[in-house]
Amino acid sequence: MLSKVADFITKEKLLSNDGLHLVALSGGADSVALLLVLQRLGYHIEAVHCNFHIRGDESDRDEAFVKSLCDKKQIRIHLTHFDTIEYASLHKVSIEMAARELRYNYFNQLCQDIGAETICVAHHRDDAIETMLMNLIRGAGIHGLTGIRPRNGRVVRPLLRISRQEIEAFLDSIGETYVVDSTNLQDNVVRNNIRLNLLPMMRNINPSVSNNIMKTATYISEVEKIVIHAIKQQMTETISITDGGNTQRANIKKLISLPSPETLLHEWLAPMGFNSTQVEQIAYACYYYNNHCGKVFSSSSHELVIDRQFLILETLQDSVRILKIPETGCYVYNDKLKFDIRIQDYIYISKNPNSVTIDARNVSFPLIIRPIAQGDSFCPYGMEGNHKLVSDLLTNLKLSLFEKKRQLVVTDANGNIIWLVGHRIDHRYRITEKTSEVLILTLKTIN
Repeated sequence: MLSKVADFITKEKLLSNDGLHLVALSGGADSVALLLVLQRLGYHIEAVHCNFHIRGDESDRDEAFVKSLCDKKQIRIHLTHFDTIEYASLHKVSIEMAARELRYNYFNQLCQDIGAETICVAHHRDDAIETMLMNLIRGAGIHGLTGIRPRNGRVVRPLLRISRQEIEAFLDSIGETYVVDSTNLQDNVVRNNIRLNLLPMMRNINPSVSNNIMKTATYISEVEKIVIHAIKQQMTETISITDGGNTQRANIKKLISLPSPETLLHEWLAPMGFNSTQVEQIAYACYYYNNHCGKVFSSSSHELVIDRQFLILETLQDSVRILKIPETGCYVYNDKLKFDIRIQDYIYISKNPNSVTIDARNVSFPLIIRPIAQGDSFCPYGMEGNHKLVSDLLTNLKLSLFEKKRQLVVTDANGNIIWLVGHRIDHRYRITEKTSEVLILTLKTIN
Protein backbone atom coordinates (compact mmCIF):
# COMPACT_ATOMS: atom_id res chain seq x y z
CA MET A 1 0.00 0.00 0.00
CA LEU A 2 2.68 2.50 1.05
CA SER A 3 4.89 1.68 -1.91
CA LYS A 4 2.03 1.93 -4.39
CA VAL A 5 0.95 5.36 -3.09
CA ALA A 6 4.56 6.62 -2.94
CA ASP A 7 5.18 5.59 -6.55
CA PHE A 8 1.99 7.33 -7.70
CA ILE A 9 2.88 10.54 -5.83
CA THR A 10 6.32 10.54 -7.46
CA LYS A 11 5.01 9.76 -10.94
CA GLU A 12 2.37 12.50 -10.83
CA LYS A 13 4.56 14.98 -8.89
CA LEU A 14 1.79 15.51 -6.33
CA LEU A 15 3.64 16.36 -3.11
CA SER A 16 6.93 17.98 -2.17
CA ASN A 17 8.98 16.44 0.64
CA ASP A 18 9.55 19.71 2.51
CA GLY A 19 6.17 21.45 2.06
CA LEU A 20 3.09 21.51 4.29
CA HIS A 21 0.12 19.50 3.04
CA LEU A 22 -3.47 19.57 4.30
CA VAL A 23 -5.44 16.32 4.47
CA ALA A 24 -9.23 16.54 4.19
CA LEU A 25 -10.30 14.20 7.00
CA SER A 26 -13.96 13.17 7.16
CA GLY A 27 -13.38 10.17 9.41
CA GLY A 28 -14.37 7.64 6.76
CA ALA A 29 -12.10 4.78 5.73
CA ASP A 30 -10.69 6.59 2.69
CA SER A 31 -9.61 9.78 4.44
CA VAL A 32 -8.30 7.93 7.51
CA ALA A 33 -6.16 5.72 5.25
CA LEU A 34 -4.89 8.78 3.34
CA LEU A 35 -3.91 10.54 6.59
CA LEU A 36 -2.04 7.54 7.97
CA VAL A 37 -0.33 6.62 4.70
CA LEU A 38 1.02 10.15 4.23
CA GLN A 39 2.17 10.25 7.85
CA ARG A 40 3.99 6.93 7.45
CA LEU A 41 5.59 8.17 4.22
CA GLY A 42 7.05 11.08 6.19
CA TYR A 43 5.15 14.02 4.70
CA HIS A 44 4.51 17.14 6.77
CA ILE A 45 0.73 17.05 7.12
CA GLU A 46 -2.09 18.70 9.04
CA ALA A 47 -5.69 17.53 9.02
CA VAL A 48 -8.80 19.60 8.28
CA HIS A 49 -12.37 18.58 9.13
CA CYS A 50 -15.65 20.28 8.18
CA ASN A 51 -18.82 19.73 10.21
CA PHE A 52 -21.68 20.47 7.82
CA HIS A 53 -24.44 19.74 10.36
CA ILE A 54 -26.57 17.87 7.81
CA ARG A 55 -26.58 14.38 9.39
CA GLY A 56 -27.59 15.22 12.95
CA ASP A 57 -25.75 13.23 15.62
CA GLU A 58 -23.60 11.54 12.97
CA SER A 59 -21.95 14.87 12.11
CA ASP A 60 -20.96 15.41 15.74
CA ARG A 61 -19.81 11.78 16.04
CA ASP A 62 -17.51 12.24 13.03
CA GLU A 63 -16.01 15.41 14.53
CA ALA A 64 -15.33 13.67 17.84
CA PHE A 65 -13.72 10.74 16.04
CA VAL A 66 -11.30 12.81 13.93
CA LYS A 67 -10.28 14.90 16.95
CA SER A 68 -9.51 11.73 18.88
CA LEU A 69 -7.62 10.19 15.95
CA CYS A 70 -5.45 13.26 15.38
CA ASP A 71 -4.74 13.56 19.10
CA LYS A 72 -3.65 9.91 19.17
CA LYS A 73 -1.45 10.30 16.07
CA GLN A 74 -0.15 13.72 17.19
CA ILE A 75 -1.36 15.45 14.04
CA ARG A 76 -2.58 19.04 14.17
CA ILE A 77 -6.22 19.40 13.10
CA HIS A 78 -8.23 22.38 11.88
CA LEU A 79 -11.98 22.24 12.57
CA THR A 80 -14.76 24.37 11.12
CA HIS A 81 -18.58 24.37 11.24
CA PHE A 82 -21.04 25.31 8.48
CA ASP A 83 -24.78 25.97 8.33
CA THR A 84 -24.98 24.10 5.05
CA ILE A 85 -28.76 24.08 4.75
CA GLU A 86 -28.95 27.86 5.19
CA TYR A 87 -26.17 28.36 2.62
CA ALA A 88 -27.94 26.11 0.12
CA SER A 89 -31.20 28.01 0.56
CA LEU A 90 -29.53 31.41 0.29
CA HIS A 91 -27.56 30.52 -2.86
CA LYS A 92 -30.28 28.32 -4.38
CA VAL A 93 -28.05 25.26 -4.80
CA SER A 94 -28.37 21.64 -3.70
CA ILE A 95 -27.13 20.53 -0.27
CA GLU A 96 -24.39 18.53 -1.99
CA MET A 97 -23.24 21.54 -4.02
CA ALA A 98 -23.41 23.80 -0.97
CA ALA A 99 -21.20 21.44 1.02
CA ARG A 100 -18.73 21.27 -1.85
CA GLU A 101 -18.50 25.04 -2.25
CA LEU A 102 -18.16 25.62 1.49
CA ARG A 103 -15.55 22.90 1.83
CA TYR A 104 -13.26 23.97 -1.00
CA ASN A 105 -13.58 27.69 -0.26
CA TYR A 106 -12.47 26.98 3.29
CA PHE A 107 -9.67 24.66 2.18
CA ASN A 108 -8.24 27.26 -0.20
CA GLN A 109 -8.42 30.04 2.38
CA LEU A 110 -6.78 27.84 5.02
CA CYS A 111 -3.98 26.96 2.59
CA GLN A 112 -3.25 30.66 2.15
CA ASP A 113 -3.46 31.37 5.88
CA ILE A 114 -1.02 28.66 7.02
CA GLY A 115 1.14 28.39 3.90
CA ALA A 116 0.08 24.88 2.86
CA GLU A 117 1.02 23.77 -0.64
CA THR A 118 -1.74 21.26 -1.33
CA ILE A 119 -5.10 19.92 -0.20
CA CYS A 120 -4.99 16.12 -0.21
CA VAL A 121 -8.36 14.45 -0.73
CA ALA A 122 -9.10 10.75 -0.53
CA HIS A 123 -10.66 9.97 -3.90
CA HIS A 124 -9.61 6.46 -4.87
CA ARG A 125 -9.84 4.16 -7.88
CA ASP A 126 -13.46 3.16 -7.25
CA ASP A 127 -14.47 6.84 -7.06
CA ALA A 128 -12.83 7.41 -10.43
CA ILE A 129 -14.71 4.45 -11.92
CA GLU A 130 -18.03 5.67 -10.49
CA THR A 131 -17.40 9.16 -11.87
CA MET A 132 -16.61 7.78 -15.32
CA LEU A 133 -19.81 5.70 -15.33
CA MET A 134 -21.88 8.65 -14.09
CA ASN A 135 -20.53 10.81 -16.90
CA LEU A 136 -21.12 8.04 -19.44
CA ILE A 137 -24.75 7.70 -18.31
CA ARG A 138 -25.24 11.48 -18.55
CA GLY A 139 -23.71 11.65 -22.02
CA ALA A 140 -20.28 13.16 -21.36
CA GLY A 141 -17.62 13.98 -23.94
CA ILE A 142 -14.02 12.81 -23.98
CA HIS A 143 -13.05 14.76 -20.84
CA GLY A 144 -15.78 13.14 -18.77
CA LEU A 145 -14.59 9.65 -19.70
CA THR A 146 -11.13 10.11 -18.18
CA GLY A 147 -12.41 9.72 -14.62
CA ILE A 148 -10.85 11.92 -11.92
CA ARG A 149 -7.56 13.74 -12.41
CA PRO A 150 -4.66 13.30 -9.96
CA ARG A 151 -4.35 17.09 -9.58
CA ASN A 152 -6.70 20.03 -9.94
CA GLY A 153 -4.90 23.19 -8.85
CA ARG A 154 -4.06 22.81 -5.15
CA VAL A 155 -6.21 19.69 -4.81
CA VAL A 156 -4.30 16.40 -5.15
CA ARG A 157 -5.48 12.78 -4.96
CA PRO A 158 -2.68 10.42 -3.83
CA LEU A 159 -4.98 7.36 -3.54
CA LEU A 160 -6.30 7.45 -7.09
CA ARG A 161 -4.75 4.10 -8.04
CA ILE A 162 -5.84 2.37 -4.82
CA SER A 163 -9.11 0.42 -4.59
CA ARG A 164 -11.60 0.62 -1.75
CA GLN A 165 -10.83 -3.01 -0.97
CA GLU A 166 -7.11 -2.22 -0.61
CA ILE A 167 -7.93 0.72 1.68
CA GLU A 168 -10.04 -1.41 4.01
CA ALA A 169 -7.41 -4.18 4.00
CA PHE A 170 -4.71 -1.64 4.94
CA LEU A 171 -6.74 -0.26 7.85
CA ASP A 172 -7.58 -3.77 9.03
CA SER A 173 -3.89 -4.75 8.91
CA ILE A 174 -2.91 -1.91 11.26
CA GLY A 175 -5.99 -2.25 13.48
CA GLU A 176 -7.33 1.22 12.71
CA THR A 177 -11.03 2.06 12.93
CA TYR A 178 -13.10 4.57 11.00
CA VAL A 179 -16.67 5.90 10.86
CA VAL A 180 -19.31 5.08 8.26
CA ASP A 181 -21.48 7.73 6.61
CA SER A 182 -24.96 6.18 6.59
CA THR A 183 -25.96 8.20 3.50
CA ASN A 184 -23.40 6.21 1.49
CA LEU A 185 -25.48 3.09 2.11
CA GLN A 186 -28.58 4.52 0.43
CA ASP A 187 -29.09 3.99 -3.31
CA ASN A 188 -31.33 7.02 -3.82
CA VAL A 189 -28.59 9.07 -5.50
CA VAL A 190 -26.84 8.23 -8.77
CA ARG A 191 -23.36 7.61 -7.38
CA ASN A 192 -24.58 5.33 -4.60
CA ASN A 193 -26.81 3.47 -7.07
CA ILE A 194 -23.79 2.82 -9.28
CA ARG A 195 -21.69 1.71 -6.29
CA LEU A 196 -24.31 -0.50 -4.66
CA ASN A 197 -26.14 -1.91 -7.67
CA LEU A 198 -24.55 -1.32 -11.08
CA LEU A 199 -20.92 -2.20 -10.33
CA PRO A 200 -21.73 -5.46 -8.47
CA MET A 201 -23.84 -6.52 -11.45
CA MET A 202 -21.01 -5.66 -13.85
CA ARG A 203 -18.55 -7.66 -11.73
CA ASN A 204 -20.84 -10.68 -12.08
CA ILE A 205 -20.40 -10.36 -15.84
CA ASN A 206 -16.64 -9.74 -15.62
CA PRO A 207 -14.77 -9.82 -12.26
CA SER A 208 -12.03 -7.63 -13.82
CA VAL A 209 -14.41 -4.85 -14.79
CA SER A 210 -12.87 -2.27 -12.44
CA ASN A 211 -9.36 -2.82 -13.81
CA ASN A 212 -10.66 -2.76 -17.36
CA ILE A 213 -12.57 0.50 -16.84
CA MET A 214 -9.46 2.13 -15.38
CA LYS A 215 -7.44 0.91 -18.37
CA THR A 216 -10.02 2.44 -20.68
CA ALA A 217 -9.88 5.72 -18.75
CA THR A 218 -6.08 5.71 -19.10
CA TYR A 219 -6.31 5.10 -22.87
CA ILE A 220 -8.86 7.90 -23.23
CA SER A 221 -6.61 10.23 -21.21
CA GLU A 222 -3.81 9.65 -23.71
CA VAL A 223 -6.15 10.26 -26.62
CA GLU A 224 -7.37 13.40 -24.85
CA LYS A 225 -3.84 14.82 -24.88
CA ILE A 226 -3.67 14.41 -28.67
CA VAL A 227 -7.13 15.92 -29.14
CA ILE A 228 -6.33 18.95 -26.96
CA HIS A 229 -3.09 19.57 -28.85
CA ALA A 230 -4.86 19.39 -32.22
CA ILE A 231 -7.76 21.60 -31.09
CA LYS A 232 -5.40 24.28 -29.75
CA GLN A 233 -3.80 24.46 -33.19
CA GLN A 234 -7.19 24.62 -34.92
CA MET A 235 -8.42 27.33 -32.55
CA THR A 236 -5.33 29.43 -33.29
CA GLU A 237 -6.06 29.17 -37.01
CA THR A 238 -9.82 29.70 -36.72
CA ILE A 239 -10.41 32.14 -33.85
CA SER A 240 -9.06 35.67 -33.46
CA ILE A 241 -9.09 37.55 -30.17
CA THR A 242 -9.43 41.32 -29.83
CA ASP A 243 -10.40 43.97 -27.26
CA GLY A 244 -8.18 42.51 -24.56
CA GLY A 245 -9.83 39.11 -24.83
CA ASN A 246 -13.40 40.41 -24.49
CA THR A 247 -14.18 39.73 -28.16
CA GLN A 248 -13.45 36.51 -30.04
CA ARG A 249 -14.28 35.93 -33.69
CA ALA A 250 -14.39 32.54 -35.46
CA ASN A 251 -14.39 32.21 -39.23
CA ILE A 252 -17.37 29.95 -39.99
CA LYS A 253 -16.03 28.71 -43.35
CA LYS A 254 -12.79 27.61 -41.72
CA LEU A 255 -14.70 26.13 -38.82
CA ILE A 256 -17.01 23.90 -40.86
CA SER A 257 -14.07 22.69 -42.97
CA LEU A 258 -12.50 21.06 -39.90
CA PRO A 259 -12.82 17.29 -39.28
CA SER A 260 -15.06 17.96 -36.23
CA PRO A 261 -16.43 21.51 -35.92
CA GLU A 262 -18.61 20.41 -33.00
CA THR A 263 -15.57 19.35 -30.96
CA LEU A 264 -13.82 22.67 -31.46
CA LEU A 265 -17.01 24.55 -30.60
CA HIS A 266 -17.41 22.56 -27.40
CA GLU A 267 -13.81 23.17 -26.31
CA TRP A 268 -14.16 26.87 -27.13
CA LEU A 269 -17.60 27.58 -25.68
CA ALA A 270 -18.05 25.20 -22.74
CA PRO A 271 -15.63 27.21 -20.53
CA MET A 272 -17.76 30.29 -21.36
CA GLY A 273 -20.85 28.65 -19.83
CA PHE A 274 -22.56 27.31 -22.98
CA ASN A 275 -24.15 23.88 -22.49
CA SER A 276 -24.00 20.91 -24.85
CA THR A 277 -27.45 21.60 -26.32
CA GLN A 278 -26.48 25.16 -27.20
CA VAL A 279 -23.22 23.96 -28.76
CA GLU A 280 -25.18 21.51 -30.94
CA GLN A 281 -27.55 24.31 -32.01
CA ILE A 282 -24.64 26.62 -32.83
CA ALA A 283 -22.91 23.90 -34.83
CA TYR A 284 -26.09 23.25 -36.83
CA ALA A 285 -26.56 26.98 -37.48
CA CYS A 286 -22.99 27.25 -38.79
CA TYR A 287 -23.78 24.92 -41.69
CA TYR A 288 -26.65 27.21 -42.70
CA TYR A 289 -25.23 30.51 -41.47
CA ASN A 290 -26.86 32.56 -44.23
CA ASN A 291 -30.26 31.58 -42.82
CA HIS A 292 -29.27 32.28 -39.20
CA CYS A 293 -27.50 35.63 -39.51
CA GLY A 294 -28.16 37.70 -36.40
CA LYS A 295 -29.12 34.71 -34.23
CA VAL A 296 -27.90 35.16 -30.65
CA PHE A 297 -26.96 32.52 -28.08
CA SER A 298 -26.37 33.46 -24.44
CA SER A 299 -24.71 31.95 -21.38
CA SER A 300 -24.50 33.44 -17.91
CA SER A 301 -21.32 35.33 -18.82
CA HIS A 302 -21.16 35.59 -22.62
CA GLU A 303 -23.15 36.20 -25.79
CA LEU A 304 -22.47 34.68 -29.20
CA VAL A 305 -23.94 35.98 -32.45
CA ILE A 306 -23.86 34.65 -36.01
CA ASP A 307 -22.73 37.66 -38.01
CA ARG A 308 -22.41 37.01 -41.76
CA GLN A 309 -19.47 34.60 -42.06
CA PHE A 310 -18.37 34.85 -38.44
CA LEU A 311 -19.26 33.67 -34.97
CA ILE A 312 -18.61 36.57 -32.62
CA LEU A 313 -18.30 35.89 -28.90
CA GLU A 314 -18.28 38.66 -26.34
CA THR A 315 -18.28 39.00 -22.58
CA LEU A 316 -21.61 40.31 -21.35
CA GLN A 317 -21.41 44.06 -20.97
CA ASP A 318 -22.25 46.01 -17.85
CA SER A 319 -25.55 47.83 -17.65
CA VAL A 320 -26.12 50.78 -20.01
CA ARG A 321 -24.46 53.99 -18.88
CA ILE A 322 -25.78 57.45 -19.62
CA LEU A 323 -23.33 60.31 -19.01
CA LYS A 324 -24.51 63.89 -18.62
CA ILE A 325 -22.12 66.64 -19.80
CA PRO A 326 -23.07 69.99 -18.20
CA GLU A 327 -20.20 72.01 -19.71
CA THR A 328 -16.93 71.72 -21.58
CA GLY A 329 -14.16 69.58 -20.07
CA CYS A 330 -12.82 66.02 -20.03
CA TYR A 331 -15.24 63.28 -18.99
CA VAL A 332 -14.57 59.57 -18.35
CA TYR A 333 -17.35 57.40 -19.81
CA ASN A 334 -16.03 54.02 -18.64
CA ASP A 335 -12.75 52.28 -17.92
CA LYS A 336 -11.87 52.33 -21.63
CA LEU A 337 -13.23 55.61 -23.04
CA LYS A 338 -13.20 59.28 -22.23
CA PHE A 339 -14.45 62.38 -24.05
CA ASP A 340 -12.69 65.73 -24.37
CA ILE A 341 -15.11 68.58 -25.08
CA ARG A 342 -13.96 72.14 -25.71
CA ILE A 343 -14.82 75.32 -27.63
CA GLN A 344 -12.46 77.48 -29.70
CA ASP A 345 -12.77 80.33 -32.17
CA TYR A 346 -10.32 78.86 -34.68
CA ILE A 347 -12.57 77.56 -37.45
CA TYR A 348 -11.73 74.30 -39.19
CA ILE A 349 -13.41 71.07 -40.28
CA SER A 350 -12.02 67.90 -38.75
CA LYS A 351 -11.58 64.85 -40.95
CA ASN A 352 -10.81 62.59 -37.99
CA PRO A 353 -13.86 60.36 -37.21
CA ASN A 354 -12.89 60.33 -33.52
CA SER A 355 -12.52 64.11 -33.22
CA VAL A 356 -15.33 66.11 -34.79
CA THR A 357 -15.98 69.83 -35.18
CA ILE A 358 -19.47 71.25 -34.78
CA ASP A 359 -20.96 74.73 -35.02
CA ALA A 360 -21.05 75.70 -31.34
CA ARG A 361 -23.90 78.20 -31.69
CA ASN A 362 -26.30 75.38 -32.67
CA VAL A 363 -25.57 73.26 -29.60
CA SER A 364 -27.29 73.56 -26.23
CA PHE A 365 -25.85 72.02 -23.06
CA PRO A 366 -26.16 69.72 -21.25
CA LEU A 367 -25.00 67.07 -23.69
CA ILE A 368 -25.79 63.38 -23.16
CA ILE A 369 -23.53 60.48 -24.10
CA ARG A 370 -25.39 57.16 -24.31
CA PRO A 371 -25.69 53.94 -26.33
CA ILE A 372 -28.05 54.02 -29.30
CA ALA A 373 -31.73 53.33 -28.66
CA GLN A 374 -34.40 51.77 -30.82
CA GLY A 375 -35.82 54.32 -33.26
CA ASP A 376 -32.84 56.71 -33.07
CA SER A 377 -32.51 58.79 -36.24
CA PHE A 378 -30.55 61.80 -37.45
CA CYS A 379 -29.42 63.59 -40.61
CA PRO A 380 -26.00 62.14 -41.49
CA TYR A 381 -23.46 64.71 -42.68
CA GLY A 382 -23.82 65.25 -46.41
CA MET A 383 -27.49 64.19 -46.48
CA GLU A 384 -29.23 67.54 -46.06
CA GLY A 385 -32.84 67.18 -44.98
CA ASN A 386 -32.80 63.36 -45.11
CA HIS A 387 -33.38 61.60 -41.83
CA LYS A 388 -31.96 58.10 -41.51
CA LEU A 389 -32.38 55.47 -38.84
CA VAL A 390 -29.13 54.98 -36.96
CA SER A 391 -29.63 51.21 -37.11
CA ASP A 392 -29.84 51.30 -40.92
CA LEU A 393 -26.65 53.32 -41.19
CA LEU A 394 -24.79 50.92 -38.91
CA THR A 395 -26.07 47.97 -40.94
CA ASN A 396 -24.77 49.63 -44.10
CA LEU A 397 -21.42 50.03 -42.35
CA LYS A 398 -21.51 46.24 -41.68
CA LEU A 399 -21.21 46.52 -37.93
CA SER A 400 -21.91 43.38 -35.92
CA LEU A 401 -24.75 43.13 -33.42
CA PHE A 402 -22.30 43.63 -30.56
CA GLU A 403 -20.71 46.65 -32.21
CA LYS A 404 -24.19 48.13 -32.64
CA LYS A 405 -24.95 47.54 -28.95
CA ARG A 406 -21.77 49.39 -28.00
CA GLN A 407 -22.35 52.26 -30.41
CA LEU A 408 -22.58 55.61 -28.65
CA VAL A 409 -24.27 58.84 -29.63
CA VAL A 410 -23.96 62.37 -28.29
CA THR A 411 -27.19 64.33 -28.02
CA ASP A 412 -27.82 67.96 -27.13
CA ALA A 413 -30.26 69.45 -24.61
CA ASN A 414 -33.10 69.02 -27.12
CA GLY A 415 -32.43 65.28 -27.48
CA ASN A 416 -31.09 65.63 -31.05
CA ILE A 417 -28.21 63.38 -32.04
CA ILE A 418 -25.31 65.64 -32.91
CA TRP A 419 -22.68 62.89 -33.29
CA LEU A 420 -22.84 59.19 -34.08
CA VAL A 421 -19.57 58.59 -32.28
CA GLY A 422 -16.74 57.46 -34.52
CA HIS A 423 -18.80 57.81 -37.72
CA ARG A 424 -20.83 60.93 -38.60
CA ILE A 425 -22.05 64.23 -37.21
CA ASP A 426 -25.56 65.47 -37.92
CA HIS A 427 -25.64 67.62 -41.09
CA ARG A 428 -27.54 70.39 -39.26
CA TYR A 429 -24.62 70.93 -36.86
CA ARG A 430 -21.90 71.18 -39.52
CA ILE A 431 -19.39 74.00 -39.84
CA THR A 432 -20.55 76.71 -42.27
CA GLU A 433 -19.32 80.11 -43.40
CA LYS A 434 -21.42 81.63 -40.59
CA THR A 435 -19.70 79.60 -37.85
CA SER A 436 -17.93 81.80 -35.30
CA GLU A 437 -17.05 79.19 -32.66
CA VAL A 438 -16.28 75.49 -32.99
CA LEU A 439 -17.32 72.82 -30.51
CA ILE A 440 -14.71 70.05 -30.65
CA LEU A 441 -15.76 66.57 -29.45
CA THR A 442 -12.90 64.08 -29.15
CA LEU A 443 -13.12 60.39 -28.25
CA LYS A 444 -10.01 59.04 -26.52
CA THR A 445 -9.09 55.59 -25.25
CA ILE A 446 -7.81 55.09 -21.71
CA ASN A 447 -4.60 53.11 -21.50
